Amino acid sequence: MTATQEEMNHCELEEVTQHINDKISMIRRLLELRAVAKDPDKRGTLLKIEQEVSAINVLLDRFERYVGEQRGLLKHLKDLEGFFLEDEQDALHLKNNIPPHMPKRGQQAAPQGGGQVAVQSRQTDAPPVSQEQGPPRKHQRHQIKEMEFITVPEFDSIPPYMKGRVTYDQLNAAVQSINTAVTSKYKILHQPVKTLNNVSRTLHQRFKDQETKDTKGQFFIVEQDIREFAQLKVDKRFVGMLNMLRHCQRLKEVRGGGLTRFILL
Repeated sequence: MTATQEEMNHCELEEVTQHINDKISMIRRLLELRAVAKDPDKRGTLLKIEQEVSAINVLLDRFERYVGEQRGLLKHLKDLEGFFLEDEQDALHLKNNIPPHMPKRGQQAAPQGGGQVAVQSRQTDAPPVSQEQGPPRKHQRHQIKEMEFITVPEFDSIPPYMKGRVTYDQLNAAVQSINTAVTSKYKILHQPVKTLNNVSRTLHQRFKDQETKDTKGQFFIVEQDIREFAQLKVDKRFVGMLNMLRHCQRLKEVRGGGLTRFILL
C-alpha cells in the first residue's frame, strides 16, 4: 500500500469517527431532553421553545422565498443591462457611421443644390412681394431639379447581380455627383448668353445642341457633363450604378445622335 492510499484511508477513518461522535452527541442531547420533558415545570419551557423554533422555521421559509424572488429580479435587471448596452453600442455605431449625404440640422434636405436652394429658402421666409417685383418669380421658374437620394428599402430591392459590391453610401455618393453635374449645367443654361464668358458660352451652345424633342422640359446630363462637372470617370462601375438608379426610377436613358442622355425622373 502506497503512502497516498494510507493517507486517504486515514482521512476517511477520521470522517467516519467524527460522524459517529456527532451521532452519539445527538443521542445524549435527546436523552437529556427526554429526562427534562418528564419534569412538569420544564415541559412548559420546552413547548415555548418548540413554538419559537416553528416560528423561526416559518420566517426562514419566507426569507428563502424572498431571496429567490430577489435573485430572479437581479437576473432580469442584468438582462435589461445587456439590452441597454447593445442599444448604446448601436447608437454609437450610428453616430460614427452617419452617411455623408444625410442633411445636418439647419440645412436643406438636398445641400448640393448650391445657391438655388438658398434663394428658394430666402423666398419662403420673406414676406409676400408685390406684383411689380418680377425677379423672384423668375428664380422660381429657373429652379433646378435634383435627384432624390436612394432609401434603404430601395437599395435592398436592387437585385444582387446588379448591385455587386456597391454599398449604400457609394450609390448615394453617385447621386450627389449627378446632382452636382446637373446643377452646374443648368446654372449656365439659366443665365443670359450675353453675361457668359467665352468658355461658358461654348458650354451653353453645347447644351443647346444636345437637346431633342424627347428632352424638352426635362433635366438631363450626358457622360461628358459627369466627367467635367463632377470630376468622375464614367467607367464600368459607374455605369453599373447608373443602371441601379434607373432600376430605382431615378433616371431614364434617351439615346440619339451618338449620345446617351440621362434624364432625371
